[in-house]
Formats: sequence, C-alpha cells, structure tokens
Amino acid sequence: MKKYFFYLTIISILLVLINSPLQAQENKKLAQTGMKFLTTSLDARASGLARSMTAVYGNSSALLYNPACMTGIEKSFDLSVGRVNFIADINYIYGTAAYIPGKGEWGIFGISFISVDYGDLMGTVRAENEQGFIDLGTFNPVAFSVGLGYSKSLTSQFSIGAQVKYVKQDLAGGIVNFTSDQSEVTLETNKDVIVFDFGFLYDTGFKSMKIGMSIRNFSQEIKYAQESFQLPLTFRIGLSMNTLDLTGINPDEHSLMLSVDASHPRDYAEQLGFGLEYVFMKMFALRAGYEFPNDEHGFAAGVGFYKDIADIYFGVDYAYTPFGIFGDVHRFTLQFSL
Repeated sequence: MKKYFFYLTIISILLVLINSPLQAQENKKLAQTGMKFLTTSLDARASGLARSMTAVYGNSSALLYNPACMTGIEKSFDLSVGRVNFIADINYIYGTAAYIPGKGEWGIFGISFISVDYGDLMGTVRAENEQGFIDLGTFNPVAFSVGLGYSKSLTSQFSIGAQVKYVKQDLAGGIVNFTSDQSEVTLETNKDVIVFDFGFLYDTGFKSMKIGMSIRNFSQEIKYAQESFQLPLTFRIGLSMNTLDLTGINPDEHSLMLSVDASHPRDYAEQLGFGLEYVFMKMFALRAGYEFPNDEHGFAAGVGFYKDIADIYFGVDYAYTPFGIFGDVHRFTLQFSL
C-alpha cells in the first residue's frame, strides 16, 4: 500500500510541475504587488540552480527559500553572508545564521537579514515654470528585512519550518508639491509590515528523492497614499534527487542532483525551474539552471568550493545570471559552519 501511495504522490507532483506553465497560458489575471525586493534570489548556490531549492537540503540560507530545508545542516552553527550587485545599480547585502542547541531535539533556530540600497535617484516635482518641474536633488530609497526562523524534523522523513520577518521600505523623498508660500507638501513613504514564510520537506524514502513545498511573503495589505497593495506572495512546490543514486557510484565521491520547482507568484505567470548540480568529493561543485517564463533572464550557472579546516567548514559560491538588456548579475556567498 505504501508503495502505491509513493508512486501516486510522485506522479501527482510531476503533473503539477509540468502543467504549471501550461495553466499560465490560460489564466492571465495577475495582481500587482509591492516590496518586490523580497523575491530576488540572493544566495549564489540557489541562484546557480535557477532558484530550484524548495526540496533541497541547505544551510542557514534555506531561510530565503524554504525554512524546512535547514534540517539538512550537519554542524551546530552555520553562517552565510553575501552581496549582490543587481540590475539598475541596486545592491543587496544579506546574511543568515542557524544554531542547533543540544543534539537537535529542540529543532534549529535561524535568523536572516536583507538590506537593499536602490542607489541615488533624481527627485522632481511638476511646476508651472519653463522647465515644467522643480529639481529636488537626489534621494536614496532603502529597504530591509529581519527574520527569525525555526525548523524541526518531526520524523526521520518529514520536516517543517517557518519564519517571521519584519520588513520595512523607505522610498525617501516624499515631497509631492509646494504651497503658495513655498512650503513643502510631503507624503509618507515609510512603510513596515510583519511577514510570514512556511514550508515542509518530505524524504520519500526512494533513494535520495525529496519533495518540498513553501509559501513565502504572507502578510496583510499595505497602503501608500490612496493605493493599497499586497506583498509578493509566492507558492512553490519542488522535487530533488541525486540521479547517481540509480547507479553504483559512491555519493561521497560524485553526485549529480536534479531539482525541479514550480512556482505560483501573485504577480506573474506560473514558472517552472530546473537545476542541475554536480559535486566532486564534496569539495567542488558545478551548477546550471533554467527558469521560464521570464522577461529578461532564464539561464543561470554557478560554481562552489568547499573545505574542512580544523573542524570548521568553509565554502565559497558564485553564480552568474545573464539579465538581457540589463547586463549580467554576479552573486557571491561565503559560508562558515562549526
């Protein structure tokens, strides 16, 4: 009976993964969202796999994709930090950390931090003058997110995870007009909100195959001036497996993981992503991924180097994403575990 249930589950997951982009062609009704910085892929390993991380064991950076995947951490403490020079001179700095008290009976506790610098923008206000506007100089919008996460293995096969985040965005500026005596008329552009992420991970028991699901950026609506908007709520379901498990090759020497994710964003068509990661001797990794449909990017690639030095695990990951007319995006991540 368990065998038939397993195969039925796998077939259902595959049908969902394959059918998601097809459904997108039929349903064109999409909502608008704000605070889009919450959807940018930051971690270099995940980005090299085209974000197909919902069913992949990870380190503390799993908080950025599926908090349940933190149960794959093997050390007591893990730290991951990185920087992304994104398109349009937007810069991200982020970090995640996880701690496993005792022998893991109390689960895994994690924290995450994301800071966004949108660069200097020129501010203007419409005016009845020769130029048609008044120059206000430059302003610098910023945004950040701070999260507290938790994950735990309920059984040897089933894990759950969640994260609560405090998210704030300040568009800066705020001057929208001037009165007759040249006093400034301002608009509040500073908003914050509490956001929740949830996820689970299921080890099917068939070789290394895992199934994962996550719901990210669940929150109340936010209102700027007279317009209300929702955050970019995203539902993802994924599947991963070391394909070399089907051979007699030692997984400690060679592994070739395939990961597949289907996502349903609130403000975009359904997307399907594939990732492939080859790891040699747990020291060197090559990655490639593809996600579609996308407007300007789809392909991604990456590389990783790992080393244990005096019981301290050290890793460096890099990801490359060509972004069409916006140029190339490079991501770097440093990881420490002990």
